[in-house]
Amino acid sequence: MVETAYDDLLAEIVTHATDQGGLTPAIQHFLKVTASYAPDLFHCYDVPGLPRTNNDLEHTFGTARHHERRATGRKTGDSGLVLRGQVRLLASVVGQCQVVDAADLMPTDLLAWQAMRHELNFRAEARRAQHRFRHDPAAYLATLETQLLQSSLPP
Repeated sequence: MVETAYDDLLAEIVTHATDQGGLTPAIQHFLKVTASYAPDLFHCYDVPGLPRTNNDLEHTFGTARHHERRATGRKTGDSGLVLRGQVRLLASVVGQCQVVDAADLMPTDLLAWQAMRHELNFRAEARRAQHRFRHDPAAYLATLETQLLQSSLPP
């Protein structure tokens, strides 16, 4: 219903666009930009609970950020948010919308869950390696060199 009303308004704008003199280029630009956004403008009316504006969506993320800061006691974001952000954000948003029990937490697609765990562990290991390098670059490089020499030597 909203999309139909909006399409009617755009049609009326198109019919009167040439009568507006100096505003015609601005109207043409508005119509072009609106056409590029048109496929995604009305999802909020089709999906229940989806925020209708950017402000509502930002409020959802802001609430998650607020709870994250409260839980960690930090003013800035926790570095764990980089590693596990997608999971923690989803848990925060779902937790605001509905009550979650233990049965809901069980993975439905075991392969997808294992792939996600593998990706998270891979990122965590990369961050640990970066930390080790920053802490003591010489020792880190010596360890890498030793591992390389051991793997290249014949048994």
